[in-house]
Amino acid sequence: MAHILSDARCFFRWCEDAGHVDRAPVPRGLLPRIQERPPDALTPDEEAAVRSVPEPYGFIVRLGLATGLRWSELVQAQAGDVQNGMLVVSRTKSGKMRRVPLPPDLLEELRFKVGSLLPIRNSSGFTRQVRRYSGVEGFHPHQMRHTFATRWVEGGGNLAALQLALGHSTILVTQRYARLTDEHVRAEARRLVEIR
Repeated sequence: MAHILSDARCFFRWCEDAGHVDRAPVPRGLLPRIQERPPDALTPDEEAAVRSVPEPYGFIVRLGLATGLRWSELVQAQAGDVQNGMLVVSRTKSGKMRRVPLPPDLLEELRFKVGSLLPIRNSSGFTRQVRRYSGVEGFHPHQMRHTFATRWVEGGGNLAALQLALGHSTILVTQRYARLTDEHVRAEARRLVEIR
């Protein structure tokens, strides 16, 4: 119920902003806000566990973690889409083509691929096998995307470049990954103290 009321709040606010209504039919503070949660990224231990699953699942995990592609984009990726060290993603959620850089080790692995990059198209079967082999019970394919983005930001990557890599329409969507972990904030604070 809270999600439905929150959606209604957003809809009424949009109607006001777009000029469709002079004033929302309910006061602004009445409808609840849903607490935003941090992205559901894999911990370093979970990431290591899912990377260790056998083939062909291991390759899919490596590709997902290295590119941050959505599952629908992963299953449509072709070997011919690899050009100049980049994976050209033409069938996207937004309909806009984008280029995702590939790390050298994955580029080497992709050199020998022909046709579709993924031998598996069923996300639920893939999820079940990764959970079985890795022991990460809460694993789901979209976590690879969240993990990619989280590691990008934790490594000091630029948010504007991450927006392009993920294919987000606005930087506001990408900014949710800028909320760093407590340990990352502590490490940055220690670094600043050492500079003084």
